[in-house]
Amino acid sequence: MIGILRYEFFQHALLAALLSSVVCGIIGTYIVAKRLVFISGGITHASFGGIGIAYYLGINPVWGAAMAALLSAFGVEYMTKKSNLREDSAIGMVWSLGMALGIIFIYLSSGYSPNLMSYLFGSILTVTDLDLWMMGVLAIVIIAFFISAFYLILFVAFDEDYARTKRIPVATLNYVMISLVSLTIVLNIRVVGVILVISFLTLPQITANILTHDFRKIILWSILIAMVGSVSGLLLSYSMNLPSGPAIICVFALIFLLVKSIEKLTGRIKLKKALER
Repeated sequence: MIGILRYEFFQHALLAALLSSVVCGIIGTYIVAKRLVFISGGITHASFGGIGIAYYLGINPVWGAAMAALLSAFGVEYMTKKSNLREDSAIGMVWSLGMALGIIFIYLSSGYSPNLMSYLFGSILTVTDLDLWMMGVLAIVIIAFFISAFYLILFVAFDEDYARTKRIPVATLNYVMISLVSLTIVLNIRVVGVILVISFLTLPQITANILTHDFRKIILWSILIAMVGSVSGLLLSYSMNLPSGPAIICVFALIFLLVKSIEKLTGRIKLKKALER
């Protein structure tokens, strides 16, 4: 285990896991609090269309995924606010269309067809210096934004109507947050893939919510749980020769089950003591 740390690709993977834990811990808490899990899943799968188009055009797939994610997020936000289209219908449309376009354009690309598994389930060991720089910049932007606008984000996350009465620019804040959600999703596709990235944004957060109901503390616990789970999953994948993305998500699930079991056990102990009194 110690020897593998000498390799640059594993150092990159470890740093990517830690950066992903920070950005997903923060953004994921907002997603869970505002109940945007379904729309985040739609953005995730729509970004695959951008990957396919980028391959077809011969450009970096990350830029294609980012453009597709932002367009789909803005499209869903606009259609649900400005038309009679239901949000779940709009999400379902971009979800299926994105996956279909991605597969079609990759099929139409000339020459070698890329390995879809690396995008669907992640390949953290192939993270590049550019990926790390982009993730680092995104982490700084998200941290700075949440520190400067924490209470505004809190109001909008839990009660938009109340936020409007306080003259908070709800629409603008929603577009900024959905942009950060989209970029977080895109930059974490390399880590855990299109299909599993939503778990990175929800499992640590719902585990943290068992431990506390304070929004700020949920963020901190989510980051810690994500760091422990992602590093443990990475080491597990190395030791057992498993795909890194699925291994990380499985560790997240195990942590959730462990915390949930401890919660139930302590609850029973407290109940027993109360009955004995």
